[in-house]
Amino acid sequence: MPDRDREYVEFVEASGATLRRTAYLVCGDWHRADDVVQDALYKLYLAWPKVDRSGNPLAYARRIVVNAALDIGRRPWRREVSTDQPPERVHNDDLADTYAERDEVLSALLELAPRQRACVVLRYYEDLSLEQTAEVLDCSLGTVKSQASRGLETLRHTINRTRASGRLS
Repeated sequence: MPDRDREYVEFVEASGATLRRTAYLVCGDWHRADDVVQDALYKLYLAWPKVDRSGNPLAYARRIVVNAALDIGRRPWRREVSTDQPPERVHNDDLADTYAERDEVLSALLELAPRQRACVVLRYYEDLSLEQTAEVLDCSLGTVKSQASRGLETLRHTINRTRASGRLS
């Protein structure tokens, strides 16, 4: 196996799970996330000789994944259908509160606009800086700040509304 291919395989093995998690958090569906990552890794492989090894190939790959996740959500046959009722969940009394909170946050993330979701995921879940997030999304720092701020406000509102409706029922 040529060195270039070996480097690519090593990169994918080291970063694949991270890229898949990012794709899931941006698009909200594990199956779509798998498709997104597969498409992104194909594109990355084609560009691998050009990827600057002294730079950050993970940032480059993240950009491809986020763009692909945002693009897949724009396709009319892939759009989620919004309803006023969330899907029923299987409740298991053995689940810890942390799992319930995680599910609550993941559900709330799906209510965000795609760019807001991408900003929130990259900034607060992937722990990227403003500059890194702007680079991945190919936008200005101001856009990252405003989209992240609006996204967090929407998350707070959604979670508070969910919790209030849960107490009223």
